[in-house]
Amino acid sequence: MAEDISGEIRLLLEQLVDRFVVKGGKAPDVIESMQRELDEMKLAYEQDPDPADDSAVLEEPSNDWPGA
Repeated sequence: MAEDISGEIRLLLEQLVDRFVVKGGKAPDVIESMQRELDEMKLAYEQDPDPADDSAVLEEPSNDWPGA
């Protein structure tokens, strides 16, 4: 599976870097920032792979008021 998607991921990452370079960022800085965010995402995923399943997450209250 990893080999199947690695090319697509590489292309998307290159496009993302280019997007911020066009806005004035420097490629090494953008890549470093992306790496930090990916590291944080990986850690969060390891701690809770599916936060949507958490019962602690409050849902939006319904609007059952008459005349609302």
